[in-house]
Amino acid sequence: MRIIVMSDSHGDGLALERIFEQTKDTGDIFVHLGDGESELKSIKAKYTDLDIRHVQGNCDYSSMAPLNTIITAENVRIFLTHGHRLSVEFSTQWLLDEAKRSNCRVALFGHTHCSSQGYENGIYLLNPGSCSCPRGGKKPSYGYVDITSQGIITNIVELV
Repeated sequence: MRIIVMSDSHGDGLALERIFEQTKDTGDIFVHLGDGESELKSIKAKYTDLDIRHVQGNCDYSSMAPLNTIITAENVRIFLTHGHRLSVEFSTQWLLDEAKRSNCRVALFGHTHCSSQGYENGIYLLNPGSCSCPRGGKKPSYGYVDITSQGIITNIVELV
C-alpha cells in the first residue's frame, strides 16, 4: 500500500498535476495536507478514479474540510493534519500527542514548507514539504508512505 502525500501547493495547480501524473499508477491513496484546496478540486475532477483525501490548511479560506482526520490503510491508523493548530512550526510534540492519543502509528503534516521525516515515540512522522513554494533552500517536494507486511517506510521525493 502506497500513500502519496503532498502539501502547500498554494494555487500551483501545475505542481499538483505533475505529482499526480508521476504517481497515479503507483499510489493507492493520495493525501493533500492543506493550503491548496482550490486547485485540488480540479485534480479531483480529472482523476475521479483515484482515492484523494485532504484536510484544511490555514490558507484554505471557507473550507469545509476537517482540520484533522484519521485514515486507516492496511490496519495502520494515520493522523492527517495541516499542523497550524498544533504549532508544528515550533515543535512536533503536540502532533505526537494527538497521534498517540488517537492510536495512530503515522502522523502526516505540512504547514512549514520544509520537508522532514522521522520516527519518535513509536510514531512515523512525515512532512512532505511544499510542492510549489518550499522554504529553507529545499526543492519542491512531495512524499510517500509505504505500508507492507515488513513495516512502514516514509520517503521524500523532489518534484521534477
